[in-house]
Amino acid sequence: MTISIPVNLANRTYSVEIGQGLLAQAGSRIKALRPNAKIAIVCDETVAGLHLGVLEASLQLSGLPHATIIIPAGEAQKSFAGLEVLSNALLACELDRGDLVVALGGGVIGDLAGFTAGILKRGLDFVQIPTTLLAQVDSSVGGKTAINAPAGKNLIGLFWQPKLVLADIDVLATLPDRERRAGWAEVVKYGLINDPGFFGWCHLNAAAALGGDVTAMTKAVQISVESKARIVAADEREAGERALLNLGHTFAHAFESCAGWDEGVLLHGEAVGCGMAMAYRFSAHLGLCDPKDANLAAKALAKGGLETDPKKLPGAPWNAEALLQAMAHDKKNEGGKLTLILARGIGKAFVMKDAPTNALLDFLQNEVTV
Repeated sequence: MTISIPVNLANRTYSVEIGQGLLAQAGSRIKALRPNAKIAIVCDETVAGLHLGVLEASLQLSGLPHATIIIPAGEAQKSFAGLEVLSNALLACELDRGDLVVALGGGVIGDLAGFTAGILKRGLDFVQIPTTLLAQVDSSVGGKTAINAPAGKNLIGLFWQPKLVLADIDVLATLPDRERRAGWAEVVKYGLINDPGFFGWCHLNAAAALGGDVTAMTKAVQISVESKARIVAADEREAGERALLNLGHTFAHAFESCAGWDEGVLLHGEAVGCGMAMAYRFSAHLGLCDPKDANLAAKALAKGGLETDPKKLPGAPWNAEALLQAMAHDKKNEGGKLTLILARGIGKAFVMKDAPTNALLDFLQNEVTV
């Protein structure tokens, strides 16, 4: 059974399809969307070896002409250099505005291909086929596309919504355990933001979902996408409620920056998992939430195999001043003042503008000092 979840954005509404076997059905589904389109597939070398053949066969069976662009794997591709390479490759495909770019891969491919599509010829349409858990529940939905800059992550980008998202649960079976656990952080996030019931479900079902239970994993993806779709429909451009989706991300991006954006050292989801635990602990440090809730949040994340102690996080040891400096470059900040997503309890996240930096530095020093 395929679950269809609409992202309601007036005349730009699209659906996120969740189910098994969707990669093999991609050709027919894309043809129904755009019958006469030429397709340019963008994927990395790792995904090409795992899934490209199924997608190409599906497009061929549906009579859709296609070209394939394969780039190296890794966060380093989300750069001006990577943007230039992909832009030239897509221009060589001679696509017009009736054609489609298909992003087959995880968050890096989705971000880079989506951003490149959004600026080429003032906007080429694209389809997301996310192949990681993190991309299925988060980055493929909502239209945020970007590349990184030396000053920070995702600082150069635009909102460019896809025309369709195909989340095939079967492809998650090819993920390394570490990647699957990293993606689980973004699943638990939706419970920590505003859904205590789902948080409780995640706490109880992490082992099953991560251990290969398709029913449990499908529910995790479905509830996550439904939650994000509601938030995006209400606040597409992150003027208010959508900022809550960044719970833990200011801490996470600081860790990633200090680790040199090296996914060989630290995965994004690993950083987010620890960052969310720290956001809850900092909330307790400020007297905003009960320390018991901060402990419960950390325990639920640990159930998914996520490290919540920064002293044990890959890339440690950390320097508190360097982390704070990296947080100062976060794109949510306004007027030189730090914005953090904090919480008053499980499922009670909120935006704090002008967060107290002195208290934060004290907190960071306590958290990261061995």
